[in-house]
Amino acid sequence: MGDQTKLDLERAQPLGKSTVAGGSATPEEHALIIRDQRFDRDHLVPRWWHSNDPVATAWYNSVSASLPRGEAFFIDTLKAFRADLPPKLAAEVKAFTRQEVNHTREHVAFNRIVQDHGYDVESIDQGIHAMLELTAGRPPEFNLAVTIALEHFAAVISRQLLVHPEYLAGADPVAADVWRWHATEEIEHKGLVYDVWLHATREWSAWKRWKVRSLIAVLITKKYFGNRIRDAIGLLEQDGFSRKQARRKLYAFLWWKPGMMRRMFGEWAAILMPGFHPWKLDDRALIARFDSPYADAVMPAE
Repeated sequence: MGDQTKLDLERAQPLGKSTVAGGSATPEEHALIIRDQRFDRDHLVPRWWHSNDPVATAWYNSVSASLPRGEAFFIDTLKAFRADLPPKLAAEVKAFTRQEVNHTREHVAFNRIVQDHGYDVESIDQGIHAMLELTAGRPPEFNLAVTIALEHFAAVISRQLLVHPEYLAGADPVAADVWRWHATEEIEHKGLVYDVWLHATREWSAWKRWKVRSLIAVLITKKYFGNRIRDAIGLLEQDGFSRKQARRKLYAFLWWKPGMMRRMFGEWAAILMPGFHPWKLDDRALIARFDSPYADAVMPAE
């Protein structure tokens, strides 16, 4: 990536005023694309697939193990609202669902490789199940706010991966392609759940929207991030590190070098601001850099 291109991406400019009624900042012409990518199942992804570094590998493996059940939750959450949505938004939910189904399929396959290397990832999946069980019986708007928080966290991490290629430098090329592909689509649909929220809570006051959304964002992000640290430490313990060693090395990786969590904190905190919308930061240049050149990857018109 050239210096000027990287600078342009770092400066991703706000979109300005909302382009869709109801407070949405999603670009009017923006569309979701289905990239049905399947990584090479015969490729021998090594145990420490990220730069032969057990710490980096453990972090990404922890995140990957959490994704299939989480993405199923997102799909189920949006189903509760789909019948009441305007046609354009309903079509976007359908595209979002297809993207998430593809993500789930590829991460299930990736997690199977991790498991084949001797790691226990089943316990991570069960931990996500236990966390999401806390949403059972809650109002659908509550689950929608949970989804907003997790999708925002995913979009911010995804932006980091695409703006800063050094985060995946040295990683196994097949594994790195899975993460870049997933990151591209996370950015592409980053405003969809929020737009559904705006429609579903259109009778709420701005104060109520902000209070519910920001409070849940803090609680859910803290819990999810804390669980990812816990599970990454558990994976490192399976590699022979003591808990103290694992914690020290993982915190250094996340907060010092390369320090993704430190560098993304400001972007994450935007969700706490009144008037927040994911597309107030225009990342379409990032999507274009990694977009599919194939016409049959585009979501067909309804």
